[in-house]
Amino acid sequence: MEEIQSQSDNYRSSSSSASSPASRVPSSNFFYLRKPGSLRQPISFEDSPEWEDTDVDVRVEDGGDSIHVATTPASPSLSKLNSGSMPSPPLPEGAVVARKIAGASIVWRDLTVTIKGKRKYSDKVVKSSNGYALPGTMTVIMGPAKSGKSTLLRAIAGRLPDSARMYGEVFVNGAKSRMPYGSYGFVERESTLIGSLTVQEFLYYSALLQLPGFFCQKRSVVEDAITAMSLGDYANKLIGGHCYMKGLRSGERRRISIARELVMRPHIMFIDEPLYHLDSVSALLMMVTLKKLASTGCTLIFTIYQSSTEVFGLFDRICLLSNGNTLFFGETLACLQHFSNAGFPCPIMQSPSDHFLRAINTDFDRIIAMCKNWQDDHGDLSSVNMDTAVAIRTLEATYKSSTDAAAVDTMISKLTEKEGPTLKSKGKASCGTRIAVLTWRSLLIMSREWKYYWLRLILCMLLTLCVGTVFSGLKHSLSSVATRVAAIFSFVSFASLLSIAGVPAHIKEIKIYASEKSNHHSGPLVFLLGQLLSSIPFLFLISISSSLVFYFLTGLRDEFSLLMYFVLNFFMCLLVNEGLMLVVASVWQDIFWSILTLVSIHVVMMLSAGYFRIRDALPRPLWTYPISYIAFHTYSIQGLLENEYLGTSFAVGQVRTISGYEAIQNTYDISRNSNSKWENLLVLFVMAAVYRILSFFLLQFCVGAGTSVRRIFQCKQDTSNTR
Repeated sequence: MEEIQSQSDNYRSSSSSASSPASRVPSSNFFYLRKPGSLRQPISFEDSPEWEDTDVDVRVEDGGDSIHVATTPASPSLSKLNSGSMPSPPLPEGAVVARKIAGASIVWRDLTVTIKGKRKYSDKVVKSSNGYALPGTMTVIMGPAKSGKSTLLRAIAGRLPDSARMYGEVFVNGAKSRMPYGSYGFVERESTLIGSLTVQEFLYYSALLQLPGFFCQKRSVVEDAITAMSLGDYANKLIGGHCYMKGLRSGERRRISIARELVMRPHIMFIDEPLYHLDSVSALLMMVTLKKLASTGCTLIFTIYQSSTEVFGLFDRICLLSNGNTLFFGETLACLQHFSNAGFPCPIMQSPSDHFLRAINTDFDRIIAMCKNWQDDHGDLSSVNMDTAVAIRTLEATYKSSTDAAAVDTMISKLTEKEGPTLKSKGKASCGTRIAVLTWRSLLIMSREWKYYWLRLILCMLLTLCVGTVFSGLKHSLSSVATRVAAIFSFVSFASLLSIAGVPAHIKEIKIYASEKSNHHSGPLVFLLGQLLSSIPFLFLISISSSLVFYFLTGLRDEFSLLMYFVLNFFMCLLVNEGLMLVVASVWQDIFWSILTLVSIHVVMMLSAGYFRIRDALPRPLWTYPISYIAFHTYSIQGLLENEYLGTSFAVGQVRTISGYEAIQNTYDISRNSNSKWENLLVLFVMAAVYRILSFFLLQFCVGAGTSVRRIFQCKQDTSNTR
């Protein structure tokens, strides 16, 4: 205790000197928290009033499901806070304000989260946290990096990974129950958007995936979401832009991610780092927009790392974390008083959030240790002379014994003593509707993504022209059999290899799927069927255009039925290859490793396809069984050669003739059966189905596990700081 007292006295003296008029002259360039009716007068902690919690009575009127908030006159702290940044017209005493969105109160009590480590569930990321959030308010979870902010947010929302275990209680409207689908929205720190859609299109397709009912009824929902997030000027602009126009900035993209969840009109919104990668102007605009959203009655809970003074003035309540410990929960300006009471007052010309993080972030100790011999023009490098660990212990001990903690316990008891209205699910769009929406959306994306789709078609046509011209002018003779086999092998193998250019598009689709799956907007079956149906026209366009060019340049047999089989065979070959790419992309979820894996697989399949060496002559333990039997090149090339040569004959001299099968048997292994080409086509169809089924299980488990692995890694980073 003597160490804590000495550190506090040292810090108090340094902060007092920093904030005294003699040491620093206030400048008009700084932002201040202003008193009502005063101008450019900073708030000092000496003349601050007593801190009291604002009483909010949440009730539901009979015969309706909208929640009203009975407001009392704002506390002096909040009136100071709001008057300094976002003035609003005063409300009469006891006024009942009808909200457009029926909010919900949420309470967490003694919430502890552990992560499975070397010792089973031994690493505590969040420790005995207490708090609450009310309709029409913004509650922020603040703290340094790896302090457990995101973990606490996910625990409250019920979205912890499987490796985490939660202890404690979470109440929604006074009842211990899980929030049903549509009653809440969760926005990840890094959301995946579709750059080739406009803002309005993106939100409209999201509404179609989430909401039941008719299409026309969802236009108004989308317009409301656009208005709520101040996106009206960007409604018809492409999110990612195009070659002559830049896409939307990070601030607009972040608001689009929030608007996607608003189409459900949720009671509660959880947002992980809404100011992530935003500049000061975009951050202020974001928080003003969220404040406007909260004024409609929605309950907002979000995490934040740091904020400016203006942004800080918009918060209603703050939960301050460090190493998983709750150092304070209550009104934002009361947090400043809490620091002052603990012996760490904030200098008047310093941002409150900067001051909080400076006091509780252990990284500053390393910086001061590195620069302890440096001095600036004002003396010490830092005016904060304290041990961060001591400051954290002091703040935690002060909070536990303060009236703020007692007020939180009292409020939690009030909110949980009586159960309120139960949140109800708003229903989901049907499976058929989701498949139709995803199919149409994917077709629209394909028509606009020239780099991944139309350029791929052009490259495939150029490859076909190259192969076709190299092997052009072949006559239907015995001497040209080996050359025709080489032409068909080159066409199938190189065209399949070139299709790997579509891997980036598949990675994008999987990321979008993972984002929509986490919020229950999509599922693996819906995604696969939508992706399959939308890819069929594109693959058929590639197959028919390339097949026609190759077929006539190389002079294959001029029969319509044989041509149609050639097109159908090549189409099935591309469809199998698409399934293979989807499997590999689902496993890696990374462009580099996916392409490297696919190239290696294709090279091995080409070697065992029976062209370089007849399949029966390949070494049996590995190359014949199983590689040659799982290589789709084998069945595609074999079917095309059977289509070309079965039923034909070649003259040997003037007397003798041999069949097409006898002519090709020393060059490539085919079957005598006239139906064998259809059997090869059936094998390709089965392989395409098997790859899709395998993709289903990977999307169901591996993609979700991949997302969880990233969350686990993030949680374990939090844990490394709590030890």
